[in-house]
Amino acid sequence: MGIALMLNLSTWAYTREIIAIHSNAMDKDVMVAVALPDGYHSMKDLPVVYLLHGCGDNYNSWHQNAGVSELADRHNLIIVMPDGGHHSWYWDSPIDSSFKYETFVTEELIAYIDSHYRTHADRTSRAITGNSMGGHGALWLSFRHPNLFGAAGALSGGVDIRPFPNNWEIPSLLGTQEEHPENWEKHTVINLVPQLQPNALRIAIDCGVGDFFFKVNCDLHDKLTEHKIPHDFYQRPGGHTWGYWTNAVQYQMLFFSNYFKE
Repeated sequence: MGIALMLNLSTWAYTREIIAIHSNAMDKDVMVAVALPDGYHSMKDLPVVYLLHGCGDNYNSWHQNAGVSELADRHNLIIVMPDGGHHSWYWDSPIDSSFKYETFVTEELIAYIDSHYRTHADRTSRAITGNSMGGHGALWLSFRHPNLFGAAGALSGGVDIRPFPNNWEIPSLLGTQEEHPENWEKHTVINLVPQLQPNALRIAIDCGVGDFFFKVNCDLHDKLTEHKIPHDFYQRPGGHTWGYWTNAVQYQMLFFSNYFKE
């Protein structure tokens, strides 16, 4: 896995560590922020929430814009915030081999965190969520790897990419929708719903009614309902903003915390 460079930043009751994890799949170091609860070193078997950022952001964005690190202390869990690149969508790109973020998260990141931190290394103590691109990434990874995650969520997630053929540099990872429609069909979250098993994964999706992703989130809710997949779906006034996500992530962490306590 390589060597991690660590920086400890103590603020309030939690500890925040910045590490660089080497990805063999992409042959580069990936920056990751880890928030630990107060008293972490006297604890063991802690649950982990993987929190993914949106397009154009980085591993520091959730802490900087929403102050999420304190939630590690509030719920006695570890929050892991990896850098997903400017526009990776957390895929292994079928046309650009330098983008293997699915492999990084599912094979390299989780293994590193479980071997270097006091985690309970089991899917029942592991959740994943994110905003926008990160919401898509969280559901993409959890739907495809149910052996790794017991719960998953999305905040304003781009859960169907097909209505946005020219946005967020997606064609650079999948090819254009006109030339490679099969890639767009295979790499969108909503099309994974038929392979889900009821109650195999705890799911919570959340989107503001003024968000440009609101319709695709409603479509995902309808498809999950059609396939009898239990899930929580929250909608409130708001748009695609950090103000919305700062509030919404509080509910997601409570959702995961309650799941971990079952």
